[in-house]
Amino acid sequence: MPGPSRKRQKSPPPGETGQEALYLRFLSDKQVTVSVKLRDGEAVSGWIEYFDDRMIRLTREGKPNLFIYKHQIRTITEIARKGEEPRRRSRKAADAPIAASPTTIEEIS
Repeated sequence: MPGPSRKRQKSPPPGETGQEALYLRFLSDKQVTVSVKLRDGEAVSGWIEYFDDRMIRLTREGKPNLFIYKHQIRTITEIARKGEEPRRRSRKAADAPIAASPTTIEEIS
């Protein structure tokens, strides 16, 4: 009679990898222009001047700055870095999962 299975259960992936903060710091330091798509479908653009664990401050030229709660954000996508053309992703990078993409943050919460 076989005994109980000896397979080890896999633990769930970590909820926080720290990559979000590193990427937001990069965007902020380089003043990369981004498009922030909100859960309600609205999109706003500017650069991330400040962020913490719950919100971002989006600075916009000629328009009021916005404080946006992260739970309201669907995606953040780079538009262009100051003085640079928008990055082109290779075909291989375009096929990679969104979470691995250096240009988009999906489902921030």
